[in-house]
Amino acid sequence: EVQLVESGGGSVQPGGSLRLSCAASGFIFSSYAMNWVRQAPGKGFEWVSGINSGGGSAHYADAVKGRFTISRDNAKNTLYLEMNSLKSEDTAVYYCTKLPQAWVVASAMTALDSRGQGTQVTVSS
Repeated sequence: EVQLVESGGGSVQPGGSLRLSCAASGFIFSSYAMNWVRQAPGKGFEWVSGINSGGGSAHYADAVKGRFTISRDNAKNTLYLEMNSLKSEDTAVYYCTKLPQAWVVASAMTALDSRGQGTQVTVSS
């Protein structure tokens, strides 16, 4: 059974930083691409970033490009999202999702049902 557990969220001021983690189990982590998606209050899911199975190819939504960095440690079965220069519009619940193949699909809805419980990120002064 696929299990994804997100952590690392919190409350920060604009311009601050957070590092999210996603602990994966129940599947061969190194064989699948992973996405981060988010859902702001009252809005739909938004794709944030994705990384291929080997970690050598990362992709970002325009809204976070240059501020967020996705990475993975296949030895630890863990996905990360380093978030810098946070803005109020980054406030959302962040989820990781397991894609059904080794390459990234830049879509929030792909494999959305694989997501964990999410971690809340609040950016406010």
